[in-house]
Amino acid sequence: MIFGASRAKAVDQLNNFIEQNLTDYSKLRNFDFGPDNRSNISCLSPYITHGIINELEVIDKSLKKFSFVKNEKFIQEVMWRVYWKGWLELRPNVWSDYLVELGKVKDEFKNNQSYLDAIEGKTNIDCFNQWVIELKENNYLHNHTRMWFASIWIFTLELPWQLGAEFFMQHLYDGDAASNTLGWRWVAGIQTKGKHYLASEWNINKFTNNRFKNIKLNENANPISSDKIYSVTNKSFENSEIYEDKTLLIFENNMTFEFSDFKEHKFKKILLVSNDTNRTIKLSEKVLKFKANLLEDQKIRIEEKSINCETVNINNLKNITEDVYAIYPTVGENLDFIQNNQLKNIKFLYRKLDQFSWQYCNKGFFNFKNYIPKIIANFN
Repeated sequence: MIFGASRAKAVDQLNNFIEQNLTDYSKLRNFDFGPDNRSNISCLSPYITHGIINELEVIDKSLKKFSFVKNEKFIQEVMWRVYWKGWLELRPNVWSDYLVELGKVKDEFKNNQSYLDAIEGKTNIDCFNQWVIELKENNYLHNHTRMWFASIWIFTLELPWQLGAEFFMQHLYDGDAASNTLGWRWVAGIQTKGKHYLASEWNINKFTNNRFKNIKLNENANPISSDKIYSVTNKSFENSEIYEDKTLLIFENNMTFEFSDFKEHKFKKILLVSNDTNRTIKLSEKVLKFKANLLEDQKIRIEEKSINCETVNINNLKNITEDVYAIYPTVGENLDFIQNNQLKNIKFLYRKLDQFSWQYCNKGFFNFKNYIPKIIANFN
């Protein structure tokens, strides 16, 4: 499994999947055939997460191939990330509370042997150990496997979910604050209170074609309990008026300016913001390198449009005194930096897809998916 760090590689991956494998997606998507056979899934999430290709582009190409009814499951999976982001935007304290909790358990478990064995893949559960190796080598795991992994981590190894979420963020190419944090909360049983996900031996055997042995799991665990309640915040996602000849900041989640909602505006300069140091969760060198290469690829594409562009470290934003615009980085480490440093001269610009979709993220995904046809129709 090789994820080429460029827009060209992302588009090739998208086109190949649509032409060759989309037809069997709903039937085969839950199977993990191993890292050498990913033809049953799209493997597009590392690119979508970074905005190298966007959700509407993916959905549009799928609908040119098949009808919405035939594509519905695939389209829902693409829209999960939009939903998770919107859900977290309306409850940002879930993320900030997670980081506080993570700091506490990190200190408590730093010398815990079960934890150290888990992150080194030295447990007595063969499949889990193989997934640890796969995660570190490929920086990717099948979605079904992520659920099994998190369930084993929480309910069989009895480790804090917060540490598991950190481990994923450190190594996944597609890690983002919303999908990762809320996905782990869901498995634990605190995202939808009292409803957890329990991995089972028969399920792993079925969907891995019996690739693993010695799968002894706690299949009767109770969900993790939490008494925290997060109310929906009243938040506006209106864009500032865009004046010409201003600077635009682009963070790691929106790296295709030339296809963005703001491509027609004349910016004086575009600054691509790199963040390899100011993170509460320290990312692996491979993940940081992947992000750096994607930023460089975006820089080349922007410069081909004869636009003044440079890459800057996020610390340099503290030195900007004029008003600048930024394509909104969403809840996570980069937004934390802006807010913690009170950089009030940064005016956010929101994607039209997010502005329209996030109003439907106040409840569960079952409710949200009823609006997916409406969302697509709005942009078709």
